[in-house]
Amino acid sequence: MGHEKSDRIQTSLLNSVEKKILVWLAQRQPSWVTSDILTYLGVFGAFVCAVGFALASVNVYYLWLSSFGLLINWYGDSLDGTLARVRQTQRPKYGFFIDHSLDAITICIMCIGAGLSPIFRFDVALLVLVAYLVISIYTYICTILKDEFRLTYAGMGPTEFRLVIILLNTVYMYIRPLREWSCTVAGQGLGLFDIVGIAIALFIAFMWISQWLKDRKYLSKRDPLKKAEPKEQK
Repeated sequence: MGHEKSDRIQTSLLNSVEKKILVWLAQRQPSWVTSDILTYLGVFGAFVCAVGFALASVNVYYLWLSSFGLLINWYGDSLDGTLARVRQTQRPKYGFFIDHSLDAITICIMCIGAGLSPIFRFDVALLVLVAYLVISIYTYICTILKDEFRLTYAGMGPTEFRLVIILLNTVYMYIRPLREWSCTVAGQGLGLFDIVGIAIALFIAFMWISQWLKDRKYLSKRDPLKKAEPKEQK
């Protein structure tokens, strides 16, 4: 049982449009561009994103660099698998290993960068990171147990979340009253964007809980409790 036999569950809001764009891009890549190069480009984009976040403490307009890093990350991370499929050069086990082990690193880099920015408190950024890693681990568990690799939950996938962050960056830069708004909750000072970050973490947690309940019911039927056989009396 492995990723090469697993069904890809991709039902995001932008899936149909994104797929056409990625195939178009893959068909136009130079021959020297490989899936590995694109994967590492995605990691580089995460670093650019994090640097932009951190520099926003000096000048808020560095958030454009952060958003550009997210675009680079999308380009590399989303196109690597498409390129392999278009060229018929898939390496399912190797590709799964490289892609998703580095995914964990890239989300850590970006969330730490977000925590160093003026947008989110560091603990809020880490809360989003924990939620993302939990649902990622859950996805890999289901890949093994259900032969199902789920890329999206509730119509939301990595691309949609990148767009949400780009939108937040833009709003933060250009709507000053929103970035200056704050409140106190349970003795903690929270900005509007901290509340949005907490909402994102709770949304991911809700997606995990709802899918876990469905899969628990499914796996309970697939792997029912077996009755113990009566012991033979001597």
